[in-house]
Amino acid sequence: MPEVRLVGPNGEQVGIVPIAKALEIARESDLDLVEVAPTARPPVARLMDYGKFKYESAMKAREARKNQAHTVIKEIKLRPKIDPHDYETKKGHVVRFLKAGDKVKVTIMFRGREQSRPELGYRLLQRLADDVEELGFVESRPKQDGRNMIMVIGPHKKKAEAKAERAAARARQDSGSASA
Repeated sequence: MPEVRLVGPNGEQVGIVPIAKALEIARESDLDLVEVAPTARPPVARLMDYGKFKYESAMKAREARKNQAHTVIKEIKLRPKIDPHDYETKKGHVVRFLKAGDKVKVTIMFRGREQSRPELGYRLLQRLADDVEELGFVESRPKQDGRNMIMVIGPHKKKAEAKAERAAARARQDSGSASA
């Protein structure tokens, strides 16, 4: 006679019972008999409301997805002969992206005779990496890719940490303006 180790609806051990008796107990308590460990000897079955269980696990999965932070790669394009003010503006964008917890792909576009001077682009990328090193690290070194030179800078902070920090700052700002 096949038997199962029966676990009650609140996780309590009922014991080893024949399958027919387990089904009868499930019917009486208006619950489902669910096999939770088929490879165990004897197999483990549990009394539960299966529909409610499925719903709750779907809600947990949805909540986990909602709190998950997606890493985004932002891109900034530069030219080797960039004006100092334009460089500061682009650097400001990179700083903002890194503070938000995003990766930044910095692309230097070479045109015409600029292609024969890749060291200009390399120096510019090194300068940018040095300027933002407290916020991010060079994830992939500058490398030539046809007419472009590409470097990826990753943030030191994770996206979720940056999000939590912004929320805390916003809460402090709201409480500060409420008391004023």
